[in-house]
Amino acid sequence: MKTILRYLKDRRLLALLLFAAGLLAGYWLSPSAPDRAPVAHDEGAHTQAQVWTCSMHPQIRQNEPGKCPICGMDLVPANTLDDGGQAPAYAVKMTPTAMALAQVQTFKVEKGKQVKQLRLNGRVAVNEQTVATQPAHIPGRVERLMINFTGQYVQRGQVMAYIYSPELISAQEELLQAVRLQGATSPLVAAAKEKLRSWKFTDRQIEHIITEGSVQRVFPVLANVSGYVVRKQVNVGDYVSTGQSLFEIADLSTVWVLLDVYEEDFPWIQRGMRVSYHLQALPGKTFEGIVDYIDPVVDPQSRVARARVVQANPGGQLKPDMLVVAEVQAARRQAAQALLVPKTAVMWTGKRSVVYVMSRHDSGIYFEMREVVLGPSLGDFYEIESGLQEGEEIAVYGTFAIDAAAQLAGKPSMMNRQGGAAFTGHHHGGMHETTASDNTNEPLPATLLQALRHLLDDYDQLKNALASDKPAAARQAAQSMLRHLKQVPMEAWKGETHRFWMQQAERIGQAAGTIAKAQDIENMRRAFRPLSDAFIAWTSRLPVAEDTLYVQHCPMADNNEGAYWLSREKDIRNPYFGSKMLRCGSVKQMLTPRQ
Repeated sequence: MKTILRYLKDRRLLALLLFAAGLLAGYWLSPSAPDRAPVAHDEGAHTQAQVWTCSMHPQIRQNEPGKCPICGMDLVPANTLDDGGQAPAYAVKMTPTAMALAQVQTFKVEKGKQVKQLRLNGRVAVNEQTVATQPAHIPGRVERLMINFTGQYVQRGQVMAYIYSPELISAQEELLQAVRLQGATSPLVAAAKEKLRSWKFTDRQIEHIITEGSVQRVFPVLANVSGYVVRKQVNVGDYVSTGQSLFEIADLSTVWVLLDVYEEDFPWIQRGMRVSYHLQALPGKTFEGIVDYIDPVVDPQSRVARARVVQANPGGQLKPDMLVVAEVQAARRQAAQALLVPKTAVMWTGKRSVVYVMSRHDSGIYFEMREVVLGPSLGDFYEIESGLQEGEEIAVYGTFAIDAAAQLAGKPSMMNRQGGAAFTGHHHGGMHETTASDNTNEPLPATLLQALRHLLDDYDQLKNALASDKPAAARQAAQSMLRHLKQVPMEAWKGETHRFWMQQAERIGQAAGTIAKAQDIENMRRAFRPLSDAFIAWTSRLPVAEDTLYVQHCPMADNNEGAYWLSREKDIRNPYFGSKMLRCGSVKQMLTPRQ
């Protein structure tokens, strides 16, 4: 019995010692230990100090948590990959299959010359410096018009009209009476002659009146200049006063070519630069000229300033209001090398511009949303002032599909800067890794596909109604969208895509509900932006569209913050401004149907 008690006592003592040893080891190995020593691994690896970074500005790296000095966001731990490299914080991982299905294409950032190929639209206009007014030199009634329609050509000195003037008849009678009473050389005769000269009578006409001894009852109006009548301002029977304009005459031997220059192209257009242009009315013929003037103000309606080219017009082949398309090879005065990226790579979110930067690691391919500062627009490229380095690889096509994958993973995205809890993911050694799903190519159930296409049809009708300034039609399309949204069979969604759709459906319902109730078209257009963001998100991810969809962008929408929309047509019809700036915008990306 004593042996048994001694054995149990020894077992309790041993357990107590083991428990104490465990507590001591836990204290020294815990991250909060004040002076803990590095822990050796059997593989010979050593621990690495934690690095904190900003999800929007990964160039910020420090050894402790805090705020980003650029944007003020909370710093997050940088993820350590299995291969020992550093993955961008909150990057979204995509497999090669997912990239192929999303039609992702990449581009290596490189330097190039600051040269821009501009394509400017414009028209031929009358040279205002050659326009002259043909006035009436005498008061009276228009008895006869020799030039009676706009566009007639007149020669200088040609009779344009005849005027009956009682005052001029009285002046002639005064002259004849003075000659009869005091002779042709008297001061009274000289005064009468001077009065007639003030009404543009020539000395020859005056002498003819004296010789004939009779009064002329109607008087010709002679053309002051040669040219084409561009404006006729009187009719037979009208009474006119001295100096009143009867016709406007333009000499079209030279014309103006007025080219529309948008605000983003102002730095590239300068006086003295050479432009070449062509006209649809004269195919195969190219004209060249020099910019001699640029408007100092911007038209508040069209948001353009006009650059002027004075063009000789022998034979009159250039006619006012002909449409012109000009091409300009423009270079900045200091054409240094600059970082250039394709425009299709850049996405706008509020006042910020972002791109998706690709990085390759042993564990896979990652895309990180990166904020950049844009320089001037260079045709199909943007100059990058900061945010990227030469040699980095960025997505230029499929960016909206990457952004949709980031949203699905709860990563920072164009729609959600802060990110959120991931819908799906796996944890490996403390690293939160999310992979863009490859199952988006799986065929959708027929009922679900039909419901989504109904929504896309409603969106297209809504977009066209806003572009055509038709609020009633826009309201009707939004109401139809709400009905079709309720008909989407929720049981047809699978896995992570179900949660993704729920997020987009909530945004669609809120925006469409606002448009359906709005009375003012401007309120509709404000709600159209988040609606478009939601449609772009799910159409980029789900194989729904039967034809190519175009992601289009207007930089001046939403108080110059910029806004996107979807279109089935490549031609721009701006829903945010309608007829005010119908053609303002550009195609940023094409979403082609998946086979």
